[in-house]
Amino acid sequence: MACHAHLDSKTKAPHLQRGETTEQLACKHLQASGLKLLQQNYRLKMGEIDLIMRDGDTIVFVEVRYRKSNRYGGALYSIDPRKQMRLLRTAQHYLQSRAPNAPARFDVIAVDGSNDIHWVKNAFESC
Repeated sequence: MACHAHLDSKTKAPHLQRGETTEQLACKHLQASGLKLLQQNYRLKMGEIDLIMRDGDTIVFVEVRYRKSNRYGGALYSIDPRKQMRLLRTAQHYLQSRAPNAPARFDVIAVDGSNDIHWVKNAFESC
Protein backbone atom coordinates (compact mmCIF):
# COMPACT_ATOMS: atom_id res chain seq x y z
CA MET A 1 0.00 0.00 0.00
CA ALA A 2 1.36 3.41 -0.90
CA CYS A 3 1.34 6.47 1.32
CA HIS A 4 -1.38 8.81 0.14
CA ALA A 5 -2.24 12.47 0.41
CA HIS A 6 -5.76 13.61 1.06
CA LEU A 7 -7.55 14.75 -2.07
CA ASP A 8 -8.84 18.03 -0.65
CA SER A 9 -5.54 19.20 0.88
CA LYS A 10 -5.47 22.38 -1.25
CA THR A 11 -8.47 23.79 0.62
CA LYS A 12 -7.17 22.99 4.12
CA ALA A 13 -5.66 25.37 6.60
CA PRO A 14 -1.85 25.64 6.39
CA HIS A 15 -1.28 23.78 9.68
CA LEU A 16 -3.43 20.87 8.45
CA GLN A 17 -1.56 20.80 5.13
CA ARG A 18 1.71 20.75 7.10
CA GLY A 19 0.43 17.81 9.16
CA GLU A 20 -0.46 15.82 6.05
CA THR A 21 2.90 16.62 4.44
CA THR A 22 4.68 15.48 7.59
CA GLU A 23 2.69 12.22 7.68
CA GLN A 24 3.64 11.55 4.05
CA LEU A 25 7.30 12.20 4.83
CA ALA A 26 7.14 9.83 7.81
CA CYS A 27 5.31 7.13 5.87
CA LYS A 28 7.83 7.18 3.04
CA HIS A 29 10.72 7.11 5.52
CA LEU A 30 9.29 4.06 7.28
CA GLN A 31 8.59 2.27 3.99
CA ALA A 32 12.15 2.96 2.85
CA SER A 33 13.25 1.33 6.12
CA GLY A 34 11.33 -1.84 5.28
CA LEU A 35 8.01 -1.33 7.06
CA LYS A 36 4.77 -1.97 5.19
CA LEU A 37 1.83 0.42 5.43
CA LEU A 38 -1.37 -1.24 6.63
CA GLN A 39 -3.52 1.82 7.22
CA GLN A 40 -3.25 5.58 7.37
CA ASN A 41 -5.36 7.78 9.66
CA TYR A 42 -7.23 5.05 11.55
CA ARG A 43 -10.02 7.02 13.24
CA LEU A 44 -12.44 6.09 15.98
CA LYS A 45 -14.46 8.25 18.35
CA MET A 46 -11.84 7.56 21.05
CA GLY A 47 -8.85 8.64 18.96
CA GLU A 48 -6.79 8.44 15.80
CA ILE A 49 -3.60 6.67 14.84
CA ASP A 50 -1.61 8.39 12.11
CA LEU A 51 0.03 5.30 10.59
CA ILE A 52 -0.34 1.59 11.18
CA MET A 53 2.61 -0.33 9.78
CA ARG A 54 3.94 -3.87 9.82
CA ASP A 55 7.56 -4.56 10.79
CA GLY A 56 7.98 -8.30 10.23
CA ASP A 57 5.31 -9.87 12.45
CA THR A 58 4.90 -6.76 14.60
CA ILE A 59 2.10 -4.24 14.17
CA VAL A 60 3.55 -0.75 14.63
CA PHE A 61 1.30 2.12 15.66
CA VAL A 62 2.99 5.36 14.65
CA GLU A 63 2.28 8.81 16.01
CA VAL A 64 3.68 11.52 13.73
CA ARG A 65 4.52 14.87 15.29
CA TYR A 66 5.80 18.08 13.77
CA ARG A 67 7.18 21.02 15.66
CA LYS A 68 8.86 23.95 13.99
CA SER A 69 11.29 24.30 16.90
CA ASN A 70 12.35 22.44 20.03
CA ARG A 71 10.96 25.18 22.18
CA TYR A 72 8.79 23.72 24.94
CA GLY A 73 10.36 20.27 24.49
CA GLY A 74 9.76 19.74 20.77
CA ALA A 75 7.71 17.11 18.99
CA LEU A 76 8.75 14.11 21.05
CA TYR A 77 7.60 15.65 24.30
CA SER A 78 4.22 16.69 22.97
CA ILE A 79 2.72 13.23 23.51
CA ASP A 80 1.39 13.46 27.04
CA PRO A 81 -0.06 10.56 29.09
CA ARG A 82 -3.61 11.46 28.02
CA LYS A 83 -2.65 11.22 24.33
CA GLN A 84 -0.86 7.94 25.03
CA MET A 85 -4.05 6.50 26.57
CA ARG A 86 -6.11 7.51 23.53
CA LEU A 87 -3.54 5.88 21.25
CA LEU A 88 -3.54 2.74 23.38
CA ARG A 89 -7.34 2.39 23.35
CA THR A 90 -7.50 2.96 19.60
CA ALA A 91 -4.69 0.45 19.02
CA GLN A 92 -6.44 -2.14 21.21
CA HIS A 93 -9.57 -1.78 19.07
CA TYR A 94 -7.53 -2.26 15.89
CA LEU A 95 -5.76 -5.33 17.26
CA GLN A 96 -8.97 -6.94 18.54
CA SER A 97 -10.69 -6.57 15.20
CA ARG A 98 -7.81 -7.21 12.78
CA ALA A 99 -4.80 -8.88 14.40
CA PRO A 100 -5.73 -10.25 17.84
CA ASN A 101 -2.53 -12.24 18.42
CA ALA A 102 0.02 -9.96 16.80
CA PRO A 103 2.81 -8.36 18.81
CA ALA A 104 2.61 -4.57 18.74
CA ARG A 105 4.61 -1.48 19.60
CA PHE A 106 4.19 2.29 19.59
CA ASP A 107 6.69 4.37 17.63
CA VAL A 108 6.95 8.12 17.23
CA ILE A 109 8.22 9.98 14.21
CA ALA A 110 9.19 13.50 15.23
CA VAL A 111 9.93 16.00 12.48
CA ASP A 112 11.41 19.42 13.11
CA GLY A 113 11.34 22.65 11.12
CA SER A 114 14.21 21.56 8.88
CA ASN A 115 12.43 18.26 8.09
CA ASP A 116 14.91 16.19 10.10
CA ILE A 117 13.24 12.90 11.01
CA HIS A 118 13.72 11.35 14.44
CA TRP A 119 12.30 7.82 14.70
CA VAL A 120 11.80 6.52 18.21
CA LYS A 121 10.92 2.84 18.35
CA ASN A 122 8.99 1.67 21.42
CA ALA A 123 8.47 5.32 22.36
CA PHE A 124 6.14 4.33 25.18
CA GLU A 125 4.85 1.15 26.70
CA SER A 126 1.30 -0.08 26.66
CA CYS A 127 -0.34 -0.08 30.07
